[in-house]
Amino acid sequence: MRGRGNARSSRALAVSWCPATWHPRLDMGRLLRPRSSTSHRNLPHLFLFVLFVGPFSCLASYSRATELLYSLNEGLPAGVLIGSLAEDLRLLPGAAGRRDAQSQLPERTGAEWNPPLSFSLASRGLSGQYVTLDNRSGELHTSAQEIDREALCLEGGGGSAWGGSVSISSSPSSDSCLLLLDVLVLPQEYFRFVKVKIAIRDINDNAPQFPVSQILVWVPENAPVNTRLAIEHPAVDPDVGINGVQTYRLLDYHGMFTLDVEENENGERTPYLIVMGALDRETQDQYVSIIIAEDGGSPPLLGSATLTIGISDINDNCPLFTDSQINVTVYGNATVGTPIAAVQAVDRDLGTNAQITYSYSQKVPQASKDLFHLDENTGVIKLFSKIGGNVLQSHKLTILANGPGCIPAVITALVSIIKVIFRPPEIVPRYIANEIDGVVYLKELEPINTPIAFFTIRDPEGKYKVNCYLDGEGPFRLSPYKPYNNEYLLETTKPMDYELQQFYEIAVVAWNSEGFHVKRVIKVQLLDDNDNAPVFLQPLIELTIEENNTPNAFLTKLYATDADSGERGQVSYFLGPDAPSYFSLDSVTGILTVSTQLDREEKEKYRYTVRAVDCGKPPRESVATVALTVLDKNDNSPRFINKDFSFFVPENFPGYGEIGVISVTDADAGRNGWVALSVVNQSDIFVIDTGKGMLRAKVSLDREQQSSYTLWVEAVDGGEPALSSTAKITILLLDINDNPPLVLFPQSNMSYLLVLPSTLPGSPVTEVYAVDKDTGMNAVIAYSIIGRRGPRPESFRIDPKTGNITLEEALMQTDYGLHRLLVKVSDHGYPEPLHSTVMVNLFVNDTVSNESYIESLLRKEPEINIEEKEPQISIEPTHRKVESVSCMPTLVALSVISLGSITLVTGMGIYICLRKGKKHPREDENLEVQIPLKGKIDFHMQERKPMDISNI
Repeated sequence: MRGRGNARSSRALAVSWCPATWHPRLDMGRLLRPRSSTSHRNLPHLFLFVLFVGPFSCLASYSRATELLYSLNEGLPAGVLIGSLAEDLRLLPGAAGRRDAQSQLPERTGAEWNPPLSFSLASRGLSGQYVTLDNRSGELHTSAQEIDREALCLEGGGGSAWGGSVSISSSPSSDSCLLLLDVLVLPQEYFRFVKVKIAIRDINDNAPQFPVSQILVWVPENAPVNTRLAIEHPAVDPDVGINGVQTYRLLDYHGMFTLDVEENENGERTPYLIVMGALDRETQDQYVSIIIAEDGGSPPLLGSATLTIGISDINDNCPLFTDSQINVTVYGNATVGTPIAAVQAVDRDLGTNAQITYSYSQKVPQASKDLFHLDENTGVIKLFSKIGGNVLQSHKLTILANGPGCIPAVITALVSIIKVIFRPPEIVPRYIANEIDGVVYLKELEPINTPIAFFTIRDPEGKYKVNCYLDGEGPFRLSPYKPYNNEYLLETTKPMDYELQQFYEIAVVAWNSEGFHVKRVIKVQLLDDNDNAPVFLQPLIELTIEENNTPNAFLTKLYATDADSGERGQVSYFLGPDAPSYFSLDSVTGILTVSTQLDREEKEKYRYTVRAVDCGKPPRESVATVALTVLDKNDNSPRFINKDFSFFVPENFPGYGEIGVISVTDADAGRNGWVALSVVNQSDIFVIDTGKGMLRAKVSLDREQQSSYTLWVEAVDGGEPALSSTAKITILLLDINDNPPLVLFPQSNMSYLLVLPSTLPGSPVTEVYAVDKDTGMNAVIAYSIIGRRGPRPESFRIDPKTGNITLEEALMQTDYGLHRLLVKVSDHGYPEPLHSTVMVNLFVNDTVSNESYIESLLRKEPEINIEEKEPQISIEPTHRKVESVSCMPTLVALSVISLGSITLVTGMGIYICLRKGKKHPREDENLEVQIPLKGKIDFHMQERKPMDISNI
């Protein structure tokens, strides 16, 4: 059933124009959903449209323009009835019986228009996507394309109100979305131009969504309670009205915040964060919660984002000292620049709010300021000038810690100076090694006991004994240099390695018996030598690449390290001399590539060397081995060793016997090289072993039923995708002597033939005709008489090749009666010939006067002595080979005798035929017996039908 669902016709407005009357006529239809406010707003636009098109519409006095408005929910399925144009235009029977005085709609006969009405869209635009119009009934339905109000209005927003037959319009109201159609009512006799507006109502099919997943709001830590901060990036909901975003809330307010929502004149809602408690950044610098947007649908849909509330710092803390006073002691012989104390204050603020500067108070005497320097940034106090004899022994230094906008914090430093009466020892260096600005430079490869410097240690006053020692760690020693007093030599104790340690700092310390100490610092800087060769991370670099790679394919990036510094540690890479020319190695980056395609079947493994060379003088190098394995791809089809295979199989071969091996290879490896064989055709008779490739026959084969078989064998490899090839297999069955000759004539042992006594000697009397289903020597037939009975049965002889029976001697009076010849029909099969027998009955008499008597004689079992004499013919089996040369004369003699006999018999036959004036057919003397039965019987009598044979 069709349903109108949520589609409703809200207004049917019919307007017609004519210059004679010039007044609009309003025809109000059914009001299924009143929308008076919208109707009043659209009337001015409607009349503007009327003023524009009025002159053109009056060109045909029968035309009428009408506007219809429908509304429906978005997302309706296909087939929902939007409205019936015929019904709403009052064109149905009974609904439009009244005719307009200015229209010329034709009269209807009965309940129908004549001719019938036709409804169509003015042009094919978007109508095919969203609506379908029944051309006959004028019913408007939803189409299979689901109407999405948000997408529809986004596409048509800002467009013209009427564009083509179908357009989309978004009115200034955010919840108004119209689908506009132009419909033509035909035929021309009662043409109407109908404008249809379909208002798409919104449903809650979209959840609110924040444009960003993380929202950051900064709040000053001194923000007062009830401070309101707008949250940027509010949630967006494509739905309108109550289905749009209605409210916001936080998942956790932390007891410090709340949310409020404000709505502007456009209906947009913006969330505001409200501070509900006192904030302190130093206590907690941020709060994290989840903000949730909720629409007004039923059920409501939600959207969320992470809201991070950062507390920004203000200058609400001032610098503080942990102590109010420090005590400092300084010796009178202290070196200028020596730090004597340091003060430090703390400010809990951040950034510029926590910047602290230090200064002396105005109460500090200028003499103290000149003697002790205060660093304004670090708070370090250093001895600024040498302590003289008139310097005060006690100094009070008042130090201020200043912060922006703060009252300075105060600390007092009490400095006590202890005067030194005696002069300290002296240390006088004399450098042997290269020394610049107090730094001694040594090469790392210097040998053991390399001298660095001489030191003279002495007491200026010459009163006290002075001792010295070497302070610090390193491969150095300080020893007295004899025979001189107070002279010391500084030298190395073992080789030094730049790569292990580049810099040493040691000190020569001297002290006298009064306890005065003097220190002289020596800095030793090692100079690097090219004593290290580059080192590969791996001496054997094992790589793999699939065959059929793209040219210049990347293999690996070589990396070698050199512990030396500077140029000595810069490494370049080179291929070894054993590397093939199609491998390339970038000397700077160490990237190894192959410039050509590799074929695993051509070569699977490559092994060559690469070198890493540094830039030292002389350069050092190291060598690594690259072992590249080319991985197989299934790029080779299985290949049979022959395109065609032929097998000769003896017939009656046992089922599942081995016929032959189908050899196939695949140059690929692994699964790609696994080959499965199968029989494509004749699979019901033949089968093949996949593993061995052995071809077998499921059943025993009979050559007489079918002499050869042609098979197609398919080889499929195990690659992905699999590759395949086929081969032709021909199986020829060799004949076996498994069929004895079949006698076709005479047709039974009870048939007989009348032989006239006047028959001349040498005349053919009858014949024995047989066939053999075998071939070759197995089908060569020989005829012989192995048994005789009768008055003088030896009067008849049989040709061993043709089976023709001829009369040897003239018949006498005593020869009258029944002559019975037992004929043996034998093939020349190997190893054992097969045979059949047939009884040839010859009745010698002038006439057949008593057939019953002859039949009675035939029914009697003849007493015939079987002769064991075998027929002698000149044809030998082809498979028998001549054993020795001595047999040749015998064979030649037999051939000559046979040929002479055949010639003699042929000549006699021709002579007799010429005398009789008749032609007697004679059998071809071919070895193969292929004479049809019909041709053989035409010149013989049928069974039980005697034939007269005579020369009279």
